Amino acid sequence: MEKIIFMGTPDFAVPILEKLAEQYEVIAAVTQPDRPLGRKRVLTAPPVKVAAQKLNIPVYQPEKLRDSDELRELLELDATLLVTAAYGQILPNRLLTHPTKGAINVHASLLPEYRGGAPIHYAIMDGKKETGVTIMYMVQKLDAGDMIASRSIPITDEDDTGTMFHKLSELGADLLMDTLPAFLAGEIKAVPQNPENVTFARNVTREQEKLDFSKEARVVWNHIRGLSPFPVAYTIFMEKPFKIWRAHLAEERSDSAPGSFVMLNKSTFGIVCGDGHMVVPDIVQPYGKPKMDANAFIQGTLRNISNDVRFGD
Repeated sequence: MEKIIFMGTPDFAVPILEKLAEQYEVIAAVTQPDRPLGRKRVLTAPPVKVAAQKLNIPVYQPEKLRDSDELRELLELDATLLVTAAYGQILPNRLLTHPTKGAINVHASLLPEYRGGAPIHYAIMDGKKETGVTIMYMVQKLDAGDMIASRSIPITDEDDTGTMFHKLSELGADLLMDTLPAFLAGEIKAVPQNPENVTFARNVTREQEKLDFSKEARVVWNHIRGLSPFPVAYTIFMEKPFKIWRAHLAEERSDSAPGSFVMLNKSTFGIVCGDGHMVVPDIVQPYGKPKMDANAFIQGTLRNISNDVRFGD
């Protein structure tokens, strides 16, 4: 049986690891170290570690893989193939070339679009109607390896980054399992990426999380969807950060200035955008408070402020 080293960290990588382990011998799972999470900073294992332990797969968690003891141990393993999926570190070349069949990556975009660590976020923020998964050879340059297989999937108006993470992880797992038999038999010829079509999806910065209501409503809405449920888009309201977790588009228009709030009924409100259309927040989180639905926010805050207060000021 083929012996495979798997490298991945978040929930996205878990279905890929689980399906891989059903048909192949996964001799090691490499993931990021446990990290403190949440307000109480509780030390938490990454999802791949949890899944690997359930499967009785040895786990390696180097802080930095290069020149680590864990790297030396991995290089001593008799691996046929290295498979990665959202691992989170650049891999040294001696590890990429160690397995007899090389190293491949399951990447959540239709390469050469959206190379980098946040391809799903950018696909939604950019208003794409479809995205997908590409399996490629791993090389030292970021997501630049020759493509082995790809598969597309629609992005619907009901999707956000959370739903697409789940869909693409399942799609990636299925594509990998459909591709591996022919790949391992040497029956697939990889295709180079067209450098003219390369775009990048680097990790989202804090500044990119901020909403700009001078833009069209659909652009603002896509931005909210693309950052939900993490890291979550925000604006400024009454001089404090104000997160918008979920929203939809209003049918109504308004002549008010961008960022103005418009009461639509007793339990909902819209925020005017640059084209006169409005986004309607469904789930929000005022500064220092838990997230809540729009009605709770209206009853607790909006009813007590003047009409000239704007979001984004």
